[in-house]
Amino acid sequence: MIQLTESVNPRTRNIDQVSTLEMVRLIADEDARVAPAVAAEQEKIARAIDVISERFLRGGRLIYIGAGTSGRMGVLDASEIPPTFGVPRERVIGLIAGGAIAVTESIEGAEDDVTAGARDIASLYVSEIDAVMGIAASGGTPYVIGGMQEAKKRGAFVGALVCNQPSPMEAFADLTIAPLVGPEVITGSTRMKAGTAQKLVLNMISTGVMVRVGKTYGNLMVDVQTKNAKLRDRARRIVEMACDLSSADAEALLARCDGQVKTALVAELAHVEPAEARRRLEQAKGMVRKAVESNGQ
Repeated sequence: MIQLTESVNPRTRNIDQVSTLEMVRLIADEDARVAPAVAAEQEKIARAIDVISERFLRGGRLIYIGAGTSGRMGVLDASEIPPTFGVPRERVIGLIAGGAIAVTESIEGAEDDVTAGARDIASLYVSEIDAVMGIAASGGTPYVIGGMQEAKKRGAFVGALVCNQPSPMEAFADLTIAPLVGPEVITGSTRMKAGTAQKLVLNMISTGVMVRVGKTYGNLMVDVQTKNAKLRDRARRIVEMACDLSSADAEALLARCDGQVKTALVAELAHVEPAEARRRLEQAKGMVRKAVESNGQ
């Protein structure tokens, strides 16, 4: 049986014969099918967020494993979490078949190595507090299946993000997310709709987990690390907005709180000194709203 992601798209059979504008319209029309396909998986995505965040709060990690475009999507998402949410790099990890070089180069045959997937997961000493998300448009990449099998043996939560259903990866997953975007504009070119769907789902998962573990206050990224001028300016603006302060007052408050945005927010909103704000944050496991509403308890 031909996989959905490998089938021929009847709507783009003549893409090489139309005008450039019509070609762009064809691609845009196909791209418009991605968001509804992802929306159809909302309940499963929400379940994944809840399970992963619970493990993350216990000190676990979120680990993506994929090959080719799917692997690059995982590596990209993992690499963006530390600067955005102040999470140590070892807490969200992207594994790709062929190793780091495969992010920019095609490593032929790497995706077919089942034992390499298992070995890469084992090398991270994955345990029952971790969550591993296998990513493959086809749903059958051997490298990913090897990693999922090893993660399952070690007691980790194992998820699958695929664009075909049914797929072999489902047998090794506790939860399968399958946005069915249909055949690609160019047959088999899953870097297009399938890759876009994967990016959207991974955005939802990682952002949702970060919200659940207290990395935001409302929709403000309050664990921003003030390591350069741009980030210091962002920190000041976050304090301004959250506390309704002037720029000067926000800057002064941050200075009193050693540049720590969360401490500044709790100190101002709960009307306490920075030391007390830090104590409340520690008790609240870093969750600003809980720390503000704790009344010192």
